[in-house]
Amino acid sequence: MINPAKLLKIKSSWDVFTKNHPKLPNYFNAIKSSALEEGTIIEMNVVTTDGKSLKSNIKLTKSDIELLREISN
Repeated sequence: MINPAKLLKIKSSWDVFTKNHPKLPNYFNAIKSSALEEGTIIEMNVVTTDGKSLKSNIKLTKSDIELLREISN
């Protein structure tokens, strides 16, 4: 069972995050509406403050897409 207080805290944190990074929700919506299909590759690149680059990617499966859609709802 989901803790309602925890959900409110997450919602509040998300609101602050999207205020700090206003383009990100639009990016997520674009992905959700046009790029969530089996075989799509999602790549991530994180560059640390000391310049180190950490890269990874995943190829979406049917179950990945179902999870992402469930989370987004």
